[in-house]
Amino acid sequence: MATRSRIGIELKDGSILSAYHHWDGYPEWLGRILKTHYNTKEQVSELIDGGDMSSCWSDKIWGEELPEGKYAPEYYSARGEDCPPRLDKDHGTYLTEDAEEYSYLFTTYGEWICHDTCQWHDSYLESVEIPNGALAV
Repeated sequence: MATRSRIGIELKDGSILSAYHHWDGYPEWLGRILKTHYNTKEQVSELIDGGDMSSCWSDKIWGEELPEGKYAPEYYSARGEDCPPRLDKDHGTYLTEDAEEYSYLFTTYGEWICHDTCQWHDSYLESVEIPNGALAV
């Protein structure tokens, strides 16, 4: 399901560095993947540094199968596109400028938060709970 999202990390000065994420951006999938597999500042920074992506957790990279049990981000740059991370001056700008359906933020406290940033939802800009637990793969 194509549920578009942004994945961001809060920097010390309050700005947000983020990347676009195309597939399965709802909290029950992407939120759980982020909480389970990208739960340190270093992991999140590395994920976002790759830029915009189709998926952050794929067993194929543009048609090429990864070894059994291996998963990796499927970055648009791997197929020749120039899609670097985006820098927003603050949290408010991150949530409202060119927003996708959900916006995830790894805070300076080392926690993931999610907001509904789909303007046509009644819950626009409200916090959304990210379920706990890893997905079965």
